[in-house]
Amino acid sequence: MLDLLASRSGHFLLESGHHGNLWLDLDTLFWQPADLAPLVQDLTERVRGLEPQVVCGPLVGGALLGYQVAERLGLPFVPAERQDVEAGPLYAARYSLPLTLRRRLPGRRVVVVDDVINAGSAVRATLAAVTLSGGKPVGIAALLRLGEAILSHAATAGLPVETLSVQDNSLWAPADCPLCARGVALQTL
Repeated sequence: MLDLLASRSGHFLLESGHHGNLWLDLDTLFWQPADLAPLVQDLTERVRGLEPQVVCGPLVGGALLGYQVAERLGLPFVPAERQDVEAGPLYAARYSLPLTLRRRLPGRRVVVVDDVINAGSAVRATLAAVTLSGGKPVGIAALLRLGEAILSHAATAGLPVETLSVQDNSLWAPADCPLCARGVALQTL
Protein backbone atom coordinates (compact mmCIF):
# COMPACT_ATOMS: atom_id res chain seq x y z
CA MET A 1 0.00 0.00 0.00
CA LEU A 2 2.83 2.41 0.74
CA ASP A 3 3.73 2.23 -2.95
CA LEU A 4 0.39 3.91 -3.70
CA LEU A 5 1.14 6.89 -1.44
CA ALA A 6 3.34 9.92 -1.93
CA SER A 7 5.04 11.07 1.26
CA ARG A 8 7.10 14.00 2.50
CA SER A 9 9.31 14.47 5.52
CA GLY A 10 9.36 17.76 7.38
CA HIS A 11 7.47 19.55 10.18
CA PHE A 12 3.71 19.50 9.80
CA LEU A 13 0.64 20.57 11.76
CA LEU A 14 -1.90 17.74 11.63
CA GLU A 15 -5.70 17.91 11.88
CA SER A 16 -5.49 16.56 15.43
CA GLY A 17 -3.40 19.57 16.51
CA HIS A 18 -0.29 17.41 16.89
CA HIS A 19 2.96 18.10 15.11
CA GLY A 20 4.55 15.34 13.04
CA ASN A 21 7.46 14.75 10.71
CA LEU A 22 5.61 12.70 8.07
CA TRP A 23 2.99 13.88 5.58
CA LEU A 24 1.20 11.43 3.33
CA ASP A 25 -0.48 12.77 0.21
CA LEU A 26 -3.52 10.52 0.57
CA ASP A 27 -5.19 11.62 -2.67
CA THR A 28 -2.64 9.57 -4.62
CA LEU A 29 -4.06 6.43 -3.02
CA PHE A 30 -7.16 6.70 -5.22
CA TRP A 31 -5.41 7.52 -8.52
CA GLN A 32 -5.72 3.97 -9.89
CA PRO A 33 -8.76 2.22 -8.37
CA ALA A 34 -7.68 -1.15 -9.80
CA ASP A 35 -4.44 -0.97 -7.80
CA LEU A 36 -6.43 -0.38 -4.63
CA ALA A 37 -9.05 -3.09 -5.26
CA PRO A 38 -7.15 -6.03 -3.66
CA LEU A 39 -6.51 -3.95 -0.53
CA VAL A 40 -10.17 -2.92 -0.35
CA GLN A 41 -11.17 -6.58 -0.60
CA ASP A 42 -8.75 -7.60 2.18
CA LEU A 43 -10.03 -4.83 4.45
CA THR A 44 -13.62 -5.79 3.63
CA GLU A 45 -12.99 -9.34 4.81
CA ARG A 46 -11.53 -8.06 8.08
CA VAL A 47 -14.53 -5.77 8.60
CA ARG A 48 -17.00 -8.55 7.82
CA GLY A 49 -16.08 -10.28 11.07
CA LEU A 50 -17.24 -7.25 13.07
CA GLU A 51 -20.78 -7.88 11.77
CA PRO A 52 -21.57 -4.24 10.99
CA GLN A 53 -24.94 -3.11 9.70
CA VAL A 54 -23.64 0.23 8.40
CA VAL A 55 -20.25 1.54 7.21
CA CYS A 56 -19.26 5.14 7.95
CA GLY A 57 -16.18 6.99 6.72
CA PRO A 58 -14.80 10.51 7.18
CA LEU A 59 -14.60 12.58 4.00
CA VAL A 60 -12.66 12.43 1.80
CA GLY A 61 -10.41 9.35 1.73
CA GLY A 62 -12.17 7.41 4.46
CA ALA A 63 -15.49 7.94 2.73
CA LEU A 64 -14.17 6.83 -0.66
CA LEU A 65 -12.74 3.68 0.90
CA GLY A 66 -15.70 3.12 3.23
CA TYR A 67 -18.13 3.33 0.32
CA GLN A 68 -16.23 0.57 -1.47
CA VAL A 69 -16.24 -1.60 1.66
CA ALA A 70 -19.98 -1.01 2.15
CA GLU A 71 -20.65 -1.93 -1.49
CA ARG A 72 -18.74 -5.21 -1.13
CA LEU A 73 -20.61 -6.03 2.09
CA GLY A 74 -23.99 -5.02 0.65
CA LEU A 75 -24.46 -2.51 3.48
CA PRO A 76 -25.63 1.09 3.77
CA PHE A 77 -22.97 3.80 3.83
CA VAL A 78 -22.85 7.14 5.68
CA PRO A 79 -20.17 9.81 5.07
CA ALA A 80 -18.92 12.01 7.90
CA GLU A 81 -18.05 15.59 7.00
CA ARG A 82 -15.55 17.76 8.83
CA GLN A 83 -17.02 20.89 10.39
CA ASP A 84 -15.09 24.14 10.69
CA VAL A 85 -13.32 24.20 14.03
CA GLU A 86 -10.90 26.84 15.23
CA ALA A 87 -7.42 25.67 16.13
CA GLY A 88 -7.15 24.90 19.77
CA PRO A 89 -6.70 21.86 21.93
CA LEU A 90 -5.72 18.47 20.55
CA TYR A 91 -8.53 16.58 18.84
CA ALA A 92 -10.65 19.72 18.33
CA ALA A 93 -11.90 18.55 14.91
CA ARG A 94 -15.61 17.81 14.69
CA TYR A 95 -17.43 15.74 12.07
CA SER A 96 -21.14 15.43 11.38
CA LEU A 97 -23.36 13.04 9.46
CA PRO A 98 -26.00 14.08 6.92
CA LEU A 99 -29.31 14.59 8.74
CA THR A 100 -31.30 12.28 6.47
CA LEU A 101 -28.83 9.43 7.07
CA ARG A 102 -28.24 10.26 10.74
CA ARG A 103 -31.87 9.42 11.41
CA ARG A 104 -31.33 5.88 10.11
CA LEU A 105 -28.54 4.99 12.55
CA PRO A 106 -30.20 4.49 15.96
CA GLY A 107 -29.52 0.99 17.21
CA ARG A 108 -27.45 -0.06 14.18
CA ARG A 109 -23.95 -1.54 14.40
CA VAL A 110 -21.53 0.83 12.64
CA VAL A 111 -17.92 0.30 11.59
CA VAL A 112 -15.83 3.41 10.92
CA VAL A 113 -13.46 3.05 7.96
CA ASP A 114 -10.63 5.44 7.13
CA ASP A 115 -7.83 5.27 4.61
CA VAL A 116 -4.95 6.04 7.00
CA ILE A 117 -5.11 6.62 10.76
CA ASN A 118 -2.36 8.74 12.29
CA ALA A 119 -3.42 10.54 15.47
CA GLY A 120 -6.98 9.39 14.84
CA SER A 121 -8.63 12.80 14.84
CA ALA A 122 -11.03 12.05 11.97
CA VAL A 123 -11.87 8.60 13.34
CA ARG A 124 -12.47 9.88 16.87
CA ALA A 125 -14.73 12.68 15.61
CA THR A 126 -16.59 10.27 13.30
CA LEU A 127 -17.14 7.83 16.17
CA ALA A 128 -18.54 10.70 18.24
CA ALA A 129 -20.92 11.66 15.40
CA VAL A 130 -22.08 8.04 15.03
CA THR A 131 -22.70 7.72 18.77
CA LEU A 132 -24.51 11.08 18.90
CA SER A 133 -26.76 9.79 16.12
CA GLY A 134 -27.65 6.67 18.11
CA GLY A 135 -25.42 4.29 16.16
CA LYS A 136 -23.44 1.61 17.97
CA PRO A 137 -19.77 1.64 16.92
CA VAL A 138 -18.41 -1.92 16.59
CA GLY A 139 -14.95 -1.27 15.21
CA ILE A 140 -12.43 0.85 13.36
CA ALA A 141 -10.73 -0.16 10.12
CA ALA A 142 -8.05 1.38 7.93
CA LEU A 143 -5.61 0.40 5.26
CA LEU A 144 -2.70 1.85 7.24
CA ARG A 145 -2.16 2.81 10.86
CA LEU A 146 0.71 5.17 11.61
CA GLY A 147 1.96 4.74 15.16
CA GLU A 148 -0.20 3.82 18.11
CA ALA A 149 -2.12 6.99 18.96
CA ILE A 150 -5.56 5.53 18.09
CA LEU A 151 -5.08 2.34 20.08
CA SER A 152 -5.67 3.81 23.55
CA HIS A 153 -8.85 5.57 22.39
CA ALA A 154 -10.09 2.37 20.75
CA ALA A 155 -9.31 0.32 23.85
CA THR A 156 -11.16 2.80 26.08
CA ALA A 157 -14.17 2.55 23.77
CA GLY A 158 -13.88 -1.24 23.61
CA LEU A 159 -13.40 -1.21 19.84
CA PRO A 160 -11.13 -3.43 17.76
CA VAL A 161 -8.87 -1.77 15.20
CA GLU A 162 -8.43 -3.65 11.92
CA THR A 163 -5.59 -2.53 9.65
CA LEU A 164 -3.70 -4.04 6.76
CA SER A 165 -0.42 -2.38 7.63
CA VAL A 166 1.25 -0.54 10.51
CA GLN A 167 4.15 1.88 10.26
CA ASP A 168 5.99 3.56 13.13
CA ASN A 169 5.42 7.28 13.35
CA SER A 170 6.06 10.09 15.79
CA LEU A 171 3.54 12.71 16.88
CA TRP A 172 4.02 15.46 19.41
CA ALA A 173 1.82 17.91 21.25
CA PRO A 174 3.01 21.37 20.11
CA ALA A 175 4.57 22.10 23.52
CA ASP A 176 6.60 18.86 23.33
CA CYS A 177 7.65 19.04 19.68
CA PRO A 178 11.41 18.56 19.26
CA LEU A 179 11.25 20.19 15.83
CA CYS A 180 9.78 23.36 17.35
CA ALA A 181 12.45 23.24 20.04
CA ARG A 182 15.13 23.21 17.30
CA GLY A 183 13.45 26.15 15.55
CA VAL A 184 12.27 24.15 12.51
CA ALA A 185 9.38 26.04 10.92
CA LEU A 186 6.06 24.34 10.25
CA GLN A 187 5.61 23.59 6.55
CA THR A 188 2.51 24.68 4.72
CA LEU A 189 0.85 22.17 2.47
